[in-house]
Amino acid sequence: MSFVHLRLHSEYSVVDGMLRIDDAAQAARSDGQVALALTDLNNLFGAVQFYQACRGQGVKPILGVDLWMEPEGGDKQPSRLLLLVQDMRGYLNLCELLARGWTGNAQRTQAWIKWAWLDELNEGLIALSGADGGCVGLALLAGDLPRAQASAQRLAATFGGRFYIELQRAGLPSNETHVRRAVTLAAQMQLPVVATHPVQFLERDDFEAHEARVCVAEGETLANPRRIKRFGAEQYFKTQAQMQALFADLPAALANSVAIARRCNLQLTLGKPQLPNFPIPGGMALEDYFRKVSFEGLEQRLQMLYPEAAERERQRPRYAERLEFEIVTILKMGFPGYFLIVSDFIKWALAHGCPVGPGRGSGAGSLVAYSLFITGLDPLQYNLLFERFLNPERVSMPDFDIDFCQANRERVIDYVKARYGRDAVSQIATFGTMAAKAALRDVGRVLGMGYGQVDAIAKLVPAPPGKTVTLARLPDKPDPGVIYARREAPELEQREAAEEEVAELLSLAMRVEGLVRNVGMHAGGVLIAPGKITDFCPLYQQPGSASAVSQFAKDDVEAIGLVKFDFLGLATLTILEQAKNLIRARRPEHRDFDYERLPLDDPKVYRLFSEGKTEAVFQFESRGMQGMLREARPTRIEDLIALNAMFRPGPMENIPSFCARKNGKEPVTYPHPLLEPVLAETYGIFVYQEQVMQAAQILGGYSLGGADLLRRAMGKKKPEEMAKQREIFRAGALAKGIDEAKADEVFDLMEKFAGYGFNKSHAAAYSVLAYHTAWVKVHCPSEFYAANMTVEMADTDKLKLLLEDARQFGIDFEPPDVNRGVYRFEPVDDRTVRYGLGAIKGTGQAAIEAIVAAREGRAGEGGALFRSLFDFCARVDRQRINKRVVEALIKAGAFDKLHADRAGGAGPSQAADAPSGGRAEGAGGRAALLASVSLALDWADTQAAHADQAGLFDFGDDGEVSHAASTHEPALLAAAPWDVKERLTHEKTAIGFFLSGHLFEQSEAEVRLFCRTRIADLVDSREPQLLAGIASELRVVNGQRGRVMILKIDDRSEVIEAVLNEELFEAQRELLREDELLVVQGRVKLDRFSGGLRLDVAALWDLAGARARFGRYLAVAVNGVPLPLNDLLRQWPARRLRTEHGDLAQGLGIRLQLRRPDATADLDLGDEARFWPCDEALARWRSVAHEGHARIVYG
Repeated sequence: MSFVHLRLHSEYSVVDGMLRIDDAAQAARSDGQVALALTDLNNLFGAVQFYQACRGQGVKPILGVDLWMEPEGGDKQPSRLLLLVQDMRGYLNLCELLARGWTGNAQRTQAWIKWAWLDELNEGLIALSGADGGCVGLALLAGDLPRAQASAQRLAATFGGRFYIELQRAGLPSNETHVRRAVTLAAQMQLPVVATHPVQFLERDDFEAHEARVCVAEGETLANPRRIKRFGAEQYFKTQAQMQALFADLPAALANSVAIARRCNLQLTLGKPQLPNFPIPGGMALEDYFRKVSFEGLEQRLQMLYPEAAERERQRPRYAERLEFEIVTILKMGFPGYFLIVSDFIKWALAHGCPVGPGRGSGAGSLVAYSLFITGLDPLQYNLLFERFLNPERVSMPDFDIDFCQANRERVIDYVKARYGRDAVSQIATFGTMAAKAALRDVGRVLGMGYGQVDAIAKLVPAPPGKTVTLARLPDKPDPGVIYARREAPELEQREAAEEEVAELLSLAMRVEGLVRNVGMHAGGVLIAPGKITDFCPLYQQPGSASAVSQFAKDDVEAIGLVKFDFLGLATLTILEQAKNLIRARRPEHRDFDYERLPLDDPKVYRLFSEGKTEAVFQFESRGMQGMLREARPTRIEDLIALNAMFRPGPMENIPSFCARKNGKEPVTYPHPLLEPVLAETYGIFVYQEQVMQAAQILGGYSLGGADLLRRAMGKKKPEEMAKQREIFRAGALAKGIDEAKADEVFDLMEKFAGYGFNKSHAAAYSVLAYHTAWVKVHCPSEFYAANMTVEMADTDKLKLLLEDARQFGIDFEPPDVNRGVYRFEPVDDRTVRYGLGAIKGTGQAAIEAIVAAREGRAGEGGALFRSLFDFCARVDRQRINKRVVEALIKAGAFDKLHADRAGGAGPSQAADAPSGGRAEGAGGRAALLASVSLALDWADTQAAHADQAGLFDFGDDGEVSHAASTHEPALLAAAPWDVKERLTHEKTAIGFFLSGHLFEQSEAEVRLFCRTRIADLVDSREPQLLAGIASELRVVNGQRGRVMILKIDDRSEVIEAVLNEELFEAQRELLREDELLVVQGRVKLDRFSGGLRLDVAALWDLAGARARFGRYLAVAVNGVPLPLNDLLRQWPARRLRTEHGDLAQGLGIRLQLRRPDATADLDLGDEARFWPCDEALARWRSVAHEGHARIVYG
């Protein structure tokens, strides 16, 4: 007897289920099952994939959902109900049910469906009772027959002739009791029964992995004895024969599974775009309106491009011809509404202060898009091809990716929702999966393994960005696009063989790897439906979120016909907008500054590119890019476009030749003379996909549409298609007098470059943005850095890089100051930036705004500069600042100018405009300020409490008792001043790096006595170099010759990257710490990747070790002062290094010095009196020496 699985949880159930959709469809086909249902828990996430997979296997797809029903009456727990879709009406009703549940009735991280909703949304749906977990089954198991009958009667009435009592024998304890009672109830009520099997995984062996997956979702561990175990080992994909054996006594239940499958006949229309309706004003036809606004927009563009009327008229025909061609193509394809919709929200954004990018992807190749202000790049000027975007010979949906300023993107999305209706607009779901590392960490936790043990295993797995990594065993024919962790890290298999726990970890992790783990939201994808979104797919909303998303991923929503619009956030646009506003506000000569009016031939800008000084310049800020720029020395925008396109795997191999040809070091040659017009701008080298298309047009006689099809075919590299295209190309070339050998030579060259050639439209748009960024850096550097640092305020590492680059660029910084600073970074003059108080950790925008409001008088009182810490605490809104905020400001130095001198115990006779309390000595007084925070806050609270009361002894105007008696500021508390290191360490806590100084300052004078070479003075040399500096950014990487440590060493003059081999960094691990002084010796060589220098370290010391290595002796003045030599040597003895020649003492010798008017004497205490010269030891020596004279002699 036949059987159809009507209950199946795939990996898209998220909290349980690990059956992959393709595996399920294949299993059904292998068993000869005619149909298969997908019924994930409360969602249709995998519906489109499942529909396509089953159709591909010749299996009838049935869509359904396993619902949670809201408890009613005295019920405390929700029950389950399985709904299966019969037809399109049922599909739409199910979409609406799910959308209502997730957006309006989510409970406990799940959507609950209200029973009342079923009364209006049951048409086209078949209901199964939910077996043990349904309302009928729960009542039966509780022995409450009347409640079971009432529930069954209600469902039977709601789903007239479409309700079945569901029976299961899945090996769970309650199954058999439920079957007996349910069959009896069904017979009494004359209701049909149906057999289902709750499939959760593919094979019996997957049970443990499934339990691990459930534990991951629930935050449980497998070994927890209190864990509720809801699943059994029998819940795998059973065959028809196995189901027949289970239900041999109930053949009708098996037959009904097939009968239900026959009743379910949903047909989804896939691949047909459903565009939203654009509102056309004045009753004009869509086609006429589209043509009208396109030509009107072109006229606006031409007036801007060609201000001179005569030149404009001379250029107009070629623009009008191109525009007409594009309009006809767009109308023929049926996409005018798409262009108008995109144009509408972009024009709104531009009119409402939301910066929009000039273009992204191939859309910049359209003149219609340029005329409708969708893009900001003239495609004719840059020779961009419309056919690369919209091919008239291959109908496909256009796809504009739009870059918006990050800070304003949500405003544009809100406009779209308001214009088309919130029911018609949503964002798109994404599904996060368990990647190899994540699978190891998750499974390690549920196995109860220690974090360190799991972390050590996970760190063995490589994680290159953009690459797929798997824990699977290496197959006979490895996929070249996949990185196999076992091959890259052989230690994995070694540990797997040696450690049983690791073997179990890897076994389970391999099974759950790649499964859906969580649901998120697409960064920029927005759907606009012609009507309600739920007419196409259900909605999902994370509990606690206010934004609904489609339940289908990007490819699936496009498959069902919804049109996706990409609203992408680009920080560069935010930076450029802020810089523009700062330029207009501070520079009168630029009050009308606009990027579109900038000339693209500024020599100073290209000098910046040629020198590689492009930190924070969009697209060109990486070290590799900077090196390439120095080699290429670009002099025009076309060079930037080409370099931008080539700096990626594949085309990079052409960079040396491109640079050589550009600078006259290599002759410019062409594959064929006819290609010179196409390849001249890139010096005879294929760089862009558009060049491949034009070459096919010129040499092979292709239309540009046909050339785009050729380019696509070349990218896919299908041999049979390529053989066909080669013949077409040969025939076209022959017609132009080109022989077969030459035609094949050019075709092969085109084929090579088509595979990785870049989209010129995208490169051109982004290169123009890069040019704008560079222009601001060159001509308005203070605004450039202020804008960049404001946008990157939360990223300490980026702020540090910007600060270092700004200083090299000649920009000074005003330190944080509560009397001058605001939340953002601000330009003070052409070469000075005021540090933004918002960049201080632990403050926040509300706190900084409260400080500025108090200072400027916007807090209800008259404004004035703060006079002291006490005055600050008294005047700033205490609801918005607290002790943590004040401490962070002090550590950052924001109070240094308030307490610029130290006047302890000042009294009331001080000048009225000076603080009356004690002051700290600038940055050195931060210790006293920090110690006094609680005192200042308490004092401020006291002042606030007595603000409306006169002092107890304030008698009026006779002056006998001063009013100051109740308002006198106390003195700052005494505190030991911080040394340089302590001050900077606190500063780093608040700011993230050292702003007011450098850690090297503390030791620089001494270090330069034996290490005289500055990093800035280094040159490539074979001779070993001795350097010193502060270590930072330490990291260990797997190199070709084993593990190496890479770190940066900074001595204030410059920074150099240093590399230590594994043996050295393991031996000296205790010395290798962030922000510690290191003295290193090694060979300096050229780093070809960055263009700078790199140090291969052979030896290293901390300062104490360097003193012992390079110091001659410690000279100690005695002059009759008795020294506790034995105590000193015992407390800081020399270190012993065991060598093959015996123990070697590592320490510094001591030389006692006696100086008298008539005699001097030096006494060397010998090797036995060596000591370890750490800072504490030297401080003790100075404390006992005559007049503190104890110094290390070098050289």
